[in-house]
Amino acid sequence: MEYRTVGKTGIKVSSLCLGTMSFGATADEKTSKVMYNRCREVGINFFDTADVYSRGGSEEILGRCIAQERDNIILTTKVFWPTSSDVNAKGLSRRHIMQGVEDSLRRLKTDYIDFYFVHDFDASTPVEETLRALDDLQRQGKILYPAVSNWAAWQIGKASGISAKEQLARFELIQPMYSLVKRQAEVEILPMAESEQIGVITYSPLGAGLLTGKYGVDKRPEQGRLVEDARYGDRYGANENFVVAEAFTEYAQAHDMKPATLAVAWVMANPAVTAPIIGARNLNQLEDSLAAIDFEMTPEMYAEISSLSRTPAPATDRGEVLTGKWS
Repeated sequence: MEYRTVGKTGIKVSSLCLGTMSFGATADEKTSKVMYNRCREVGINFFDTADVYSRGGSEEILGRCIAQERDNIILTTKVFWPTSSDVNAKGLSRRHIMQGVEDSLRRLKTDYIDFYFVHDFDASTPVEETLRALDDLQRQGKILYPAVSNWAAWQIGKASGISAKEQLARFELIQPMYSLVKRQAEVEILPMAESEQIGVITYSPLGAGLLTGKYGVDKRPEQGRLVEDARYGDRYGANENFVVAEAFTEYAQAHDMKPATLAVAWVMANPAVTAPIIGARNLNQLEDSLAAIDFEMTPEMYAEISSLSRTPAPATDRGEVLTGKWS
């Protein structure tokens, strides 16, 4: 297992992170523990969850998994989405963050969280209030570092500027969506992370199953997130994505590789990515992603795979900004 440093923190994490959204949902506790133990066998020390996964059930199961080795585990969880019907049980207000962290600590059976993510952007709460609450939690020792998921680069940049000006704890880890069929993070988020030395863990490297070989232009499975959950259908339903999926599956088969393994390995190979977040419903699914640990991605193969999907347009249309040449 390769271990990588998260930004400027000095913390070493495995090059794969297990996401536990399935814990307590599509994976019962027994299956969840089997997957957790398998990850520990191969050297994974990095685990990601959220307060809303399985309505807190994911945190509870993960807490029981790590109970005997908490100090060997790098743990993340998140706050933002509604956790009850109460009108204030959502968002990034100081009130919700302070309540949310206590609830997560209780469910996880720990007294600290390594990286505490704000799970989305809250337009109704000043960024300063959110950052001050996170800074207070760090000073109290309840979190080691603030982290951010699903924010635009300009929002993260604004927050970083405020943190520097007010001498508050800055975001040390970013969690964007990223896969061969969702490459928007390449435009600004990943370059910003490299420039500012911020860690990056990316979610959905398999595109909600789209890159597992089960999907094509005229090919659909009977089960799967894209079939069963309208959110993922909306997110990945464009025909272009199925064209990419089919071409990618053919490429993987031509190289005698499992598509899931190759999809995770492609994300791992991006120098801005600290660790892709992998997830599974069962051990068989998990093994395909774990196999990426031993796969050596060559520059030539990385370029060939990248060419299968559309490279997103740059943040500016001025070509000389990218090339450094004036016309």
